[in-house]
Parts: sequence; structure tokens; C-alpha cells
Amino acid sequence: MSALWSVGAGLLLLLLWVRHRGLEAVLVHHRWVFVCFFLLPLSILFDIYYQLRAWAVWRLHSAPRQHAQRVRHIQEQVREWKKEGSRRYMCTGRPGWLTVSLRVGKYKKTHKNIMINLMDVLEVDTERQVVRVEPLVSMGQLTAHLNPMGWTIPVVPELDDLTVGGLIMGTGIESSSHIYGLFQHTCVAYELVLADGSLVRCSPTENSDLFYAVPWSCGTLGFLVAAEIKMIPAKKYVKIHYEPVRGLQKICEKFTEESKKKENSFVEGLMYSLDEAVIMTGVLTDEAEQSKINRIGNYYKPWFFKHVEKYLKADRTGVEYIPSRHYYHRHTRSIFWELQDIIPFGNNPVFRYLFGWMVPPKISLLKLTQGEAIRKLYEQHHVVQDMLVPMKSLEKSIQTFHVDLNVYPIWLCPFILPNNPGMVHPKGNETELYVDIGAYGEPKSKQFEARASMRQMEKFVRSVHGFQMLYADCYMTREEFWDMFDGSLYHKLREEMNCKDAFPEVYDKICKAARH
Repeated sequence: MSALWSVGAGLLLLLLWVRHRGLEAVLVHHRWVFVCFFLLPLSILFDIYYQLRAWAVWRLHSAPRQHAQRVRHIQEQVREWKKEGSRRYMCTGRPGWLTVSLRVGKYKKTHKNIMINLMDVLEVDTERQVVRVEPLVSMGQLTAHLNPMGWTIPVVPELDDLTVGGLIMGTGIESSSHIYGLFQHTCVAYELVLADGSLVRCSPTENSDLFYAVPWSCGTLGFLVAAEIKMIPAKKYVKIHYEPVRGLQKICEKFTEESKKKENSFVEGLMYSLDEAVIMTGVLTDEAEQSKINRIGNYYKPWFFKHVEKYLKADRTGVEYIPSRHYYHRHTRSIFWELQDIIPFGNNPVFRYLFGWMVPPKISLLKLTQGEAIRKLYEQHHVVQDMLVPMKSLEKSIQTFHVDLNVYPIWLCPFILPNNPGMVHPKGNETELYVDIGAYGEPKSKQFEARASMRQMEKFVRSVHGFQMLYADCYMTREEFWDMFDGSLYHKLREEMNCKDAFPEVYDKICKAARH
């Protein structure tokens, strides 16, 4: 009873302090208070609900039976929109705050919302080595479903809450992408409801133009209702090798060298300054040295990027065996390194042991509760950007990131980019090795100004025939945007499928110049 009184008294004092300081001041300057006391417990409840739901669907085998009915409901909504005169553009009815993107989409308020409640794994076909899923299936949900069955997907983008639909309509990448390409390149078929309400399946051999045009289109060609993704056999561990490298030229040479080796199942780099990095390579294995197993995903373990930094500070190489699922979601608990700006003491051993089991807070809840003051603060003094550039331009790109942003750590992730039709492909006629340079955090560059600095970055990326991930803030003009991306197939299909009255152009949906 005394413990309850203590908790009650603590909460009362907290509420009085919040009232004294003002809620907005607390949310801006002491955000960790709100996150620790409210969002972390709420995030746990969210997780419990979705896990119980996924378990019930799996036990009852209800997903395949209900899928057809749910798709028919989507078709009915589209046909109703047509009967109403097609006066507004359509978009999914999923609230904007539920997406992982930090961008706030205002179009949800003005467009016709089509409710799409599709969040289940439909079929695991071990003969074809394909898993068929609905678009709102998350990466955490999918790996939890497949790994116990001895399977995984070739590219498992990092954060648990990333969805299949978002990764197809936008894009996704992981440290295995130097072998398999982007997430879209591991997909073998899509099913969409089009602007006329029809249901269409597309693949490299069936409606192939649509198949290649869907990735990066951000839902502006139709509503994705199912996808088929390649599977590969899962193994128990990833044997990971850590190697600190100093000097920008040596970092780029080593990273490029390792990225070209197909015997590496995984390649990743973390840069902690302009001339200091740790290059990691990994191979899948079922055997492990027991003394070197590191279950990095356990709640009390150090955040992964901090763990990696120890090898740099000690100036030594190392080898560990990380359980596969822990490796796939190694950056999830710290949201890469974004959580250190929200909970500065989050990697403290005391916090990890007492409260680490509640981390991370849901990104969607962080968005929902950020308020206008925090949103503007983040927009002007914070960057979350992924730029995809040819590997041959890596050194020049890192120097540009350093001058314009000066944000560390920087994430380096190699990927192979095939010369397929669609919005994103190499400049030449052959497959080319690219790298994703990810910058997440508060820029330390003295001349940083959000719009001007990002426009400078976008100009550089266009000059090397690179691409900007579209989940992030984009400041390009329409002409600049279509200079970066190949819109020929996309515009052809929008014309042929009568999309122009049904969906906004992708530029109008995601670029700041069009939204403001």
C-alpha cells in the first residue's frame, strides 16, 4: 500500500511541475518526461494489442478468408468515389501520424480517404519460396512470423514498424542490399486496386509496366492490397566482424572493397567523424562460439551504435555472433541514434536495466504528440535524410554531407541498383553499385539553414545521378524533382490508367514546394 502512495505522490508532484512549467515548455525542453511517463507505457500497450491480434489471426487462419472480403470493400469505396463525381483525389485512410515518415501530410484532410485495413500475413509458400502479405504488415511482425518457420526475407529494413506497403511505395534498404538490391527488388508481384475499382496483379511477366512503376510512386497509381516477396532460408546467427578505419580515403576504399564481396552476407558502415568509422561485415551461420554470442537485442544491452563505437575507441577489431533476428533489428531500440536526443540518459545502464524493456517509444506516437512547436523545431534544427549515390561518388558525397550538415554518426549501407524500368535506375545501361548515406540528428554546421542547406544537398545528389528517399523533407522544384527521377514510365501509366483525376502526382504529394 505504501508503494502505491509513493507512486501516487510522485505522479501528483509531476503533474504540479508540468502545470507550473507549462505543458508546451515541458514537451519542448523536457520531452523525456512525457516520453518516459506516458509514451513508453502507451507504446507497450500498442505492441501487446498488435501481437495478440497477429497471434489470434494466425491461430484462427482467418487472414486469407477475410482478405478477399476486405479487398472488395476497398473496391466498393473507389466505385462510390466515382459515383460521387470523382471531385477529390483519393488517398489511404490511414492517419498520417501512424506512418514512420516524419513528414506531416496535410492531404489527408482534403482527399477522399479510402479505408484499407490490411495488416496480415496471407500465405507462406515454401515451394516457391515466396511469402504473400498485406501492405500494413510490419517488418517486426514479418520476421517474427517467418523466423520460427526457418525462413526470412532477403532485405529486412531496419525498424520494426516499417510496413511492406511503405517499403514498396517508397523504398527500403538493409545491409544485405549489396547482394539483393532495394526492398522492391525482392518483390515478385503486387496486387492493386486501380482508379476504376478493378483489381490487378502485376509481375515482371504480367502487367510488367505497372510492376516496375509502382515502387517510389507513393500510392499515386493505385492502392496496394497484397505483395509477394522472396524468401530465403534463415540461419541462427550473423557472424559479424568489426573493423575500425581511419582516414576518409581509407574508409571509402575499405567500404567499397567489402561491398563488392558477395561472400559477405551483410555490409554496413558507421562514421563517427569525417575520418573515423567502423566497417562491419557479416555472414549467416548456424554455428557460433558460445563465448562470443552477443544478444544485442535484449533490452538491457547497450544501444548498437554505442556498442560499435567501443571498437573505434579501443582501436581494435572484433568478432561476435549475433542472433539473426537481433541483428535484423539492431538499430530499432535506439531508432538508430535518434533516441539519444529524446532520452539523453537512455543508454545509461541503470535506465536500460529498469526501463529498457519499454524502449523504443512508437514513432507514430512521437509524431502524434509532438505539437507545432516541436515540429517547427525539428524542421529547422534537425535532419532525417537518406541520399542514395553511386559508390564511385562516396568520398565526395561524405565531404558534402560534412560541410552542409556535419551530423554524426552517419550510416553507410551499400546496395546494387539494377537497370530496371521505373523511377530509379542507374544512368547507364548496366547494374551499378550505390550507397545509402543516412544522416539523422542535429546539424553542427554553422551555416546550416534547413531549406537552403537541403536544396544544396539535393543539387549535389542530382549532379552525381543520385536519389533522395521520399519519406524525408524534399525541397526540390518540380523540374528538379523529375531531373532526379525518371518519370517517363510513371507519367505514361498515369495517363493510360486515368490516374490524373484519382491521385495527385507523386511530386505534389511529398515535396514541400508543392505542399506549401
